[in-house]
Amino acid sequence: MSDIPAGAAAHVAAIRAALAAAADPAAAPAMRAYMRDQFPFLGVSAPRRTAALRAAVADLPPLDEAGLAWCARRLWDEPEREHQYAALWLVRRRIRAVGPGFLPVAEELITTKPWWDTVDELAQNIVGPIVLAHPEERARMDRWLGSGDLWLARSAVLHQNKWKGRTDADWLFAACTARSGDRDFFMRKAIGWALREYARTDPDAVRRYVAAHHDQLSALSRTEALRRIGA
Repeated sequence: MSDIPAGAAAHVAAIRAALAAAADPAAAPAMRAYMRDQFPFLGVSAPRRTAALRAAVADLPPLDEAGLAWCARRLWDEPEREHQYAALWLVRRRIRAVGPGFLPVAEELITTKPWWDTVDELAQNIVGPIVLAHPEERARMDRWLGSGDLWLARSAVLHQNKWKGRTDADWLFAACTARSGDRDFFMRKAIGWALREYARTDPDAVRRYVAAHHDQLSALSRTEALRRIGA
């Protein structure tokens, strides 16, 4: 028990109990089908889940980085997908309490029970803010980008999605080019999505990039990139 950070076990116990109480078995099959039967579900909708989680931890002291990491790993071990969503909610609401030391944990979560729902949340709302605050972690994004793991590479491409004017456009465009030959749907979609998000800030730069790399980018990536701005 001495290895458990203060307050962490109480958070996990409260979250497990709250999700169990909010479960709707009748809703679970449709939720599982939406995720292509990748994971079992308790049947807790997003609004009910958020309300249940807020109530569950309302009277508990806030967790530090070590506590958040411990909770995330324990909740990730649970079979039902709502527990993984709860882990991400818990970390995201305390994102200012975590630093570069949490990135190895994020890598572990990205590559464990991976699917777009948790991977994209980790990439944009947990990894992204950490790297933005700690630019020295760009080297880690380079490593993820070149990884043989699809989900790490997708996370690298997407991690700047909410940076807006602070986006490193040169890095983004280089990353998209580096992975443009991927045939996987999830990577092609990620490239287009990342470009589309940056197009909110600099549409002309995205148009120029897509035009210059027309033959390298997949049709899906091009379509997604230009969806809101046109060619």
